[in-house]
Amino acid sequence: MQVFERILGIILPVFIIIGLGYGYARLRGERVKTDMGAVNRVSMDVLCPLLVFTALASKDFDVVQNATLILAGVLISLGSGLLAWPVARLLGYDARSFLPPMMYNNCGNMGLPLAVLAFGSTALPAAVALFMASTLIYFSVGIKIIESGRSQHTPMWRFLVSPMMLSMMLGMLFAIFHIGVPGPLMQALKMLGDACIPIMLFALGVRMLDVNFKSWHIGLAGAIICPVSGLAVAWLLDGVLTLTPMQRGQMYLFAALPPAVLCFMVAEQYKQEPDKVASIVLLGNLAALAFVPAGLWMGLR
Repeated sequence: MQVFERILGIILPVFIIIGLGYGYARLRGERVKTDMGAVNRVSMDVLCPLLVFTALASKDFDVVQNATLILAGVLISLGSGLLAWPVARLLGYDARSFLPPMMYNNCGNMGLPLAVLAFGSTALPAAVALFMASTLIYFSVGIKIIESGRSQHTPMWRFLVSPMMLSMMLGMLFAIFHIGVPGPLMQALKMLGDACIPIMLFALGVRMLDVNFKSWHIGLAGAIICPVSGLAVAWLLDGVLTLTPMQRGQMYLFAALPPAVLCFMVAEQYKQEPDKVASIVLLGNLAALAFVPAGLWMGLR
């Protein structure tokens, strides 16, 4: 009962903020897209990169200590895609639509605040490291899957010079070479970065207004396969990798997360069956009410 109460205390604040975002979007209607457009740009170009940089450059983050956890994140992302591939073939889904959302979960919008609520603020750097590992896999392997069979391909340099990637690389340099950031400057950057977490959750709720239950069959399949495949890989890694109790808990939480909202935005950009990817994202985030507590239970045992 104590574990159940702790899990409830972890997930309820997250879903309340998402619900508030959805309620705001329902109240404001189509105008909310214009309102949130500028907020999302600031979040993606400034706040999220600062969150990543300050987490990696902080004294709490040790690259060597978290190397095994980062490896686990990479293997869970790749393993989830590998396990989802025969499912896509069996059910007749386009792998370019189905596999990338299975490989890139909501480790940003949902994963970061859940990690902080579950394991405390000291867990944020490790959660950001998992977010970094997953993002690298999605924007390399995932995008290559989406672009397969197409005549035009996005050059790798365009991804590498994005604010998020630059902040990741800079943060890793500061962490590896133990470069200190002046206290007042670090505090200011951290305050801005921390604002990203509730804004991302609120934006996730607003984004839910755009998706519907069309193509519910592929949405239901994705909602189940994404966390189940992630948890299966995590369970296998649990017997192989040496992790601290907190890292183990973070690994299972990461594995249980639903597909990322960003997958829908990228599918829309590439015109890669965005309605089907939207269904995967919507039903996946609804299914998180069941799978995230399961992941937390496995990690907190």
